[in-house]
Amino acid sequence: MKSLWLDIGNTRLKYWITEGEHVIEHAAELHLQSPADLLLGLIQHFRYQNLSRVGISSVLDSENNQRIQSILDILDIPVIFAKVHANYAGLQCGYDVPNQLGIDRWLQVLAVAHVNENYCVIGCGTALTIDLVEGMQHLGGYILPNLYLQRDALIQNTKGIKIPDSAFDNLKPGHNTVDAVHHGILLGLISSIDQIMQQSPKKLILTGGDANLFAKFLNHYQPQVEPDLLLKGLRQYVQLSSTLSKA
Repeated sequence: MKSLWLDIGNTRLKYWITEGEHVIEHAAELHLQSPADLLLGLIQHFRYQNLSRVGISSVLDSENNQRIQSILDILDIPVIFAKVHANYAGLQCGYDVPNQLGIDRWLQVLAVAHVNENYCVIGCGTALTIDLVEGMQHLGGYILPNLYLQRDALIQNTKGIKIPDSAFDNLKPGHNTVDAVHHGILLGLISSIDQIMQQSPKKLILTGGDANLFAKFLNHYQPQVEPDLLLKGLRQYVQLSSTLSKA
């Protein structure tokens, strides 16, 4: 049985096609603020995959999600939009208003939450998201501008400083403006993570495009890098949804 899994984020549309437990196709494309148009260009390809269902994680508003739904209706198969719940299969949401928590963060927590295990789950994407989970209780978290958002803000608000693309490669004091900016931003984020990790014992899980970069500077915590954590959470959400609906 083949399934399509869509992750529609702020800047990219990612999709996976799975057969059983195996990922047989994996792609990610910038949607340039028009994910529905990008999906429309992919729909014919999906029609020929003999899919049985679609699971979606989307950060879009309801109007844009409706457009996504109307395009997927062409496939004539069940479409399941993941949603944040106050309680889902025993996992308690730590937000006062659950639907204010990003679905991407919720699914990443769902993917790892386990009785008697404590985790710090960090999404290294467009924003740096940090979520804490203790057993089956989500404790809330933090959102920080990522490396590039911080750099761009500094460029836009500082006259006369021209900062080209450069690697965020170490935490040493910079001996020129470019290095001082990059190393300073990286140090700030790593220090924030250190502060959170030192509050109580927990396992560190990193996901998202910059996960490997952060792992290099957080090696003392023996971080677990999970590039497809959202996919795992989305699949688990849909499987649990099916089980709960039959109960």
